[in-house]
Parts: sequence; structure tokens; C-alpha cells
Amino acid sequence: METPDWMKLENQLCFPLYAASRLVTRAYQPLLANWDLTYPQYLLLLVLWEKDNQTVSQLCDCLLLETNTLTPLIQRLEKRGLIKREQVPYDKRSSSIKLTRKGKALKEELKSVPPALVESLSDKGPSLNELHALKATLDRLIQGMQSSTP
Repeated sequence: METPDWMKLENQLCFPLYAASRLVTRAYQPLLANWDLTYPQYLLLLVLWEKDNQTVSQLCDCLLLETNTLTPLIQRLEKRGLIKREQVPYDKRSSSIKLTRKGKALKEELKSVPPALVESLSDKGPSLNELHALKATLDRLIQGMQSSTP
């Protein structure tokens, strides 16, 4: 019995997205190694550098993560003194996440990471313009997927 075209791996949208995500995450590893950060920890810091003092719920929404995935990231960064968790005064069930002085200072040290990643990616394939176009397409895909998910 022949496999229908729509069942072939090469025709799946999900596989190149999955593979590209894994490979980009892997490309970040050597760039973040000097600071002993994982890619998800780096993403959390990026969000806080952009807008500090957010609730766990806000961070989950921004990073498209569940609380049980985000909590260990928060705990590890808190142990390292990069962020601190405080109870929200108006909601005892919520925590607010804030950068510490050390966490804020790390932004300056890591500002070379995005250009280094783009350089490493564009050396191997797409141009900067193609990467911008890809990001715009992926943003639309994510937005569409979010609006169709209950």
C-alpha cells in the first residue's frame, strides 16, 4: 500500500518548524554557554529586560508556556540571583517576577548574542531579509494558531 502524499514527512509543515526550532536552539547553546544560560532562561530574561515586573501568568502568555514549564526556569534564575519573586499584594495567589541588579546588568553582557546568532544563521543559508520575512510569516502563523486554539 502506497503512502498518500499528505502522510509523507517531506510534506508536513510541522517537521521543518520542529527541526528548525531544535537547530536554532542548539545554535544558541555556545552563545549562552559563558553565562551558563539555557535558551528558555534567555527568553525569560529577554521578556523581563523588555518589561520588568510581570506576573507569572503574564510571562506564560508572552512565552507561550504553561506554568509548570516556566516555574523551574524562574526557580533556577532566582537561585542564581538574576530575578526575584514577590507576592502580588492584591492577589496572594500570584507572584510578580522582577530582575535583580545582577539580572539587569546581564543585559549589557548578552547584547552580542542576537547579532552573533543572525550572523551564524545567515552564513549557512538565508539572508537577513529572508530571516526577517520568515519571522513575519511565523508571527502570523503563531497568531493564527493562537486564535484558533480554545
